[in-house]
Amino acid sequence: MPVVGRILISLGVLFILIGGVFLLAGKIPGIGRLPGDIFIQRKNFTVYVPLATCLLVSVILSFLFWLFGRR
Repeated sequence: MPVVGRILISLGVLFILIGGVFLLAGKIPGIGRLPGDIFIQRKNFTVYVPLATCLLVSVILSFLFWLFGRR
């Protein structure tokens, strides 16, 4: 059971970190409004597809996982 407890605590800390990133991401200028993000607004609907933002986040996370995953 100690292993399950450690896993649950680790997941909780991970969720707290992810939540903090989401809270702070709205305050970073330019995130969500990069060239390449698709935003279509009409009378009845709005479509927002953040392609460039997703690509940027993916590159940053890949670099961080590569950096901290090395042994």
